[in-house]
Amino acid sequence: MKKKIAVFTTGWCCEILSQFLMGMEESLRSDGADIFLFLGYSMYSDSEANRKGDLNIFKLPDLHDFDAAVIFGSGLYFKGQPESIIERSKEAGIPVIVQGSRFDDTYYIGSDNYSATTDMCRHLRTTHGVRDIIFLAGSADSLDSELRLKAVKDFLHENNEDDLLKEVFYTKWENAAVTKYIKEFCKTGRSLPDVFICANDGLAMETCMSLEKYGISVPGQVLVTGFDHIEGSQIFYPSIASVDQCFVKMGSACGDICRRLFAGEKCDTSTIIEGEFIPGESCDCLEAGNSDAARRRMGRTEFAKRSDATYFNIKLNSMDSAVLSSVSFEEFTSNLHDLLLRDHFIEGDSFHVLLEPNFRLSLNDTDISLSREGYSPHVDVLYSMENGKEFEDSQFPSRSLVPGYDPEDSNHLYVFLALHEADDAFGYIVFRDCMNRIINHDLQSYQNRLGLVIDKFRHALNLDLINKRLLDIMKKDPLTNVSNRRAYEDKETFLQSKINSGEDYKFAIAMFDVNNLKLVNDVNGHEAGDAYLIRACRLICNIFKHSPVYRVGGDEFIAVLTDNDYIKRNELLKELSASLSPYTKEIPLPDDFVSIACGIAEYDKNFDSSVQDITNRADDKMYQNKKMIKGAV
Repeated sequence: MKKKIAVFTTGWCCEILSQFLMGMEESLRSDGADIFLFLGYSMYSDSEANRKGDLNIFKLPDLHDFDAAVIFGSGLYFKGQPESIIERSKEAGIPVIVQGSRFDDTYYIGSDNYSATTDMCRHLRTTHGVRDIIFLAGSADSLDSELRLKAVKDFLHENNEDDLLKEVFYTKWENAAVTKYIKEFCKTGRSLPDVFICANDGLAMETCMSLEKYGISVPGQVLVTGFDHIEGSQIFYPSIASVDQCFVKMGSACGDICRRLFAGEKCDTSTIIEGEFIPGESCDCLEAGNSDAARRRMGRTEFAKRSDATYFNIKLNSMDSAVLSSVSFEEFTSNLHDLLLRDHFIEGDSFHVLLEPNFRLSLNDTDISLSREGYSPHVDVLYSMENGKEFEDSQFPSRSLVPGYDPEDSNHLYVFLALHEADDAFGYIVFRDCMNRIINHDLQSYQNRLGLVIDKFRHALNLDLINKRLLDIMKKDPLTNVSNRRAYEDKETFLQSKINSGEDYKFAIAMFDVNNLKLVNDVNGHEAGDAYLIRACRLICNIFKHSPVYRVGGDEFIAVLTDNDYIKRNELLKELSASLSPYTKEIPLPDDFVSIACGIAEYDKNFDSSVQDITNRADDKMYQNKKMIKGAV
């Protein structure tokens, strides 16, 4: 059976992530191992709720089912997230390999950022005579960014030139922060440094573009350097002088560590890959690097990329139409399922959309909450195809992750993304073998668009439901003044949501049937029958005083017992029995006559999958009680 490796990170560092994954795949090619990538797209500027909802995908896997966990630290820089994954991995008894950051009791893989950054500083100082430096950092809690900054500071300090570092600005890895910084820098009329040293290539390219808006040329008036040496920075003009961290080699080393650990071998707890400074046009080294070759490759593939992007956008628009034209959950699932079944060129022959069971229920009741911590034990299958074969069951255990998964199949890369709005979990989607989609940010576009259109559909149906219920706001039975059948149906939906979530919610269903109502109506008239029903209902309410009571039929009532009434349900049943009149068919009946048959059934988490299961048992007990009452005459 193949090994299973869980990888956790965010997708904004798509190029270096894809290089790392390709190195892992190549290293594991001769061994049976699947990579399960749990991918988020959160940013520092996101709201706390949106970040929580996006990174909730990290809580989907049960790590007891995996053989190793990998944290790609260059993309996962949110405080607390790596620690949580490491803690879960230790509890599951599996090894943890962390790229880019060091943690106790884990295997570390990194590149020699320090030496390569020192080489870059030496090049800038000796070749280009650089003096004044501004460092555009990532985040203060990023080991990579802080190590690069330390290399710059140490180099200057060793040469007694500490004062050349004029400023350190933390961007939190967001290009928008660079745009704002350069705008304020130019508006204040500050003197340009000799170089902007940026913590990654994305920040470096944004620096070049922002400077150009204010008429400042790179490298003519100021130099710019980056980090990571991604392909995008090579084809950019000017090509970015950068440090190649050799992420393919890091990924290969990660795969090697996994293979050796699976074989029971011992491994070094720290693996360092040598980085390399690559001069580029942005530091005025026009002949360095392979930017021309990269640009020619881009020119060759541009047409195919443009065609794919066009078709990708058409698919997203088709999803919008399929979902937003739906007026019910059934139509929503049917429309989206049929669209994906008919046309899954973008998604491929292995793609899955799985929804939280409470998503459907929440469409009809805004009080039903969606999961905000992890996922339900069972999820609804909206669409599922693996190796071109459709999964036929309507529900699927979320712990198994992928419907139709074949542990004997060839090696694959599975990518999991959360479907959510803020911290409300709608479900999750699964792509397979989609490296090009990771590089192009297509997965983020797909995830964001599908989550957004599902949320619009949900709110539209909720609004429609509210409008309909405004036409029928009365949920009270006009005779007895307790809740009516419609109110009970809403309560039943709520109880079903508790069952679906696997929550250990304690409740019982009590069913009541008022005896002799037809006899009273026939002999004394319907007014007397109404008074009898009111008298019987009052007795039920007085005894089960902490529970909602519903009139669900002519002589039928239901109570939902929770809290104290649930705990004392047997005593209350005895109290009800002691309060009833002796059963009789003789006329006239006493003025205070009340005869009620009752049955109570409790929710059993290990047995019941629906409210109806409990109701059926309560109904059986009620009819047994009715037979006993009548048989006692």
